[in-house]
Amino acid sequence: MMNKPVTVACVQAAPVFMNLEGTIDKTIALISEAAQKGAELIAFPETWIPGYPWFLWLNSPAINMPLVYQYHQNSLVLDSAQAKRIAAAAQQNNIVVVLGFSERDHGSLYISQWLIGSDGETIGIRRKLKATHVERTLFGEGDGSSLTTWETPLGNVGALCCWEHLQPLSRYAMYSQHEEIHIAAWPSFSLYTSATAALGPEVNTAASRLYAAEGQCFVIAPCAVVSDEMIDFLCPDDDRRALLSAGGGHARIYGPDGRELVTPLGENEEGLLIAELDSAAITFAKLAADPIGHYSRPDVTRLLFNPSSNKTVIKRYSPPELIAEQAGQEEEE
Repeated sequence: MMNKPVTVACVQAAPVFMNLEGTIDKTIALISEAAQKGAELIAFPETWIPGYPWFLWLNSPAINMPLVYQYHQNSLVLDSAQAKRIAAAAQQNNIVVVLGFSERDHGSLYISQWLIGSDGETIGIRRKLKATHVERTLFGEGDGSSLTTWETPLGNVGALCCWEHLQPLSRYAMYSQHEEIHIAAWPSFSLYTSATAALGPEVNTAASRLYAAEGQCFVIAPCAVVSDEMIDFLCPDDDRRALLSAGGGHARIYGPDGRELVTPLGENEEGLLIAELDSAAITFAKLAADPIGHYSRPDVTRLLFNPSSNKTVIKRYSPPELIAEQAGQEEEE
C-alpha cells in the first residue's frame, strides 16, 4: 500500500519518429529531467518507442509494407543493448520508469509497457490485450497475464494502453487487484478529428478520468504529440494531411476522486506534468464507493477472469523412470 506521498512525472512529447536510437536518447533525457524535478516515477505514452504507427490509418496494408519493415527494425527488443541503456538510466536517476514501446519479439510486434524499478531491474512487462482496429495488421495480442498490477515501493502499480480503457471487464479485472497508481498510456488525439468524437480528446481523456473515479486510484495519462516532422514524413499529400493533424497532446494526471491534479499543457506543447500523489485521497474515495469491496454485489454480478499466460508451445518431458524403462527395453532388443 502507498504509505507516503509520491511525486510523479507524466510525459507529453513527440518521439524521434521511426528512429530507435534517437527516441532512446530522448527517453533518457526525459528520465533525467523528471528526476531533477523530484519525480520518483515517470510514465511514457503508448508505443513511445519508436512512435505510434499512424501510417496504418492512412493507407492500405500493401502500400504500407516498406513502413512496416522500417517499424520492425526500429522497435525495441527486451534485453538488447538499447533496452539496457534505458534500464541503466532508471538506475542512475533512481526513478521508476513505465515505458510504452513497440516490443519486437523475434518476428512479432506487441504494444507493450515495461515497468522498470529505480534499481534498473525489470518489475514487469505487459502487452496490450487486443490491438485496436487497423493495429491488428501490425501487432499481436497479449493474454490474461497482462491484466496485472505490481507491488512496488511506491505502491501497487498497473497499466493499460489506449482503448483498453474502454473495456469495462478489463477495467474491473484491474480494479480487483486494488490498484493505487495506474498508467493510462495514449498515442495522441489528432486522427480523424473531423470525422468521429470517439478518437478525440474529450472522449478519451474522459476515459482516463472515469478510470480514476471508478477505480478510486491515481491515473497518470501520458500522451504523445504528433510533430510537424512526423506530418511531413507520414503525409506527403493533402488527402493524408486531412486525416492526421499535428499536435494532439492531452496528457493528464487525475486523483482518485476524478479531479485534475495539475494544469495540462497545450496540445502542441512538449514537457512533463509533475504532481504529488497523497495516498489519503484513495482512502477518502473508497469510503464512498469501493467497487471491489463494500459497493460490490457479487451475488448479482461477478467477473470471470483468467490471469494465466498462454504459451504457444508447451514442452512435455518424460519422467526419469520412464526414460530408464525405455532404455532398458532398447538394450534387451
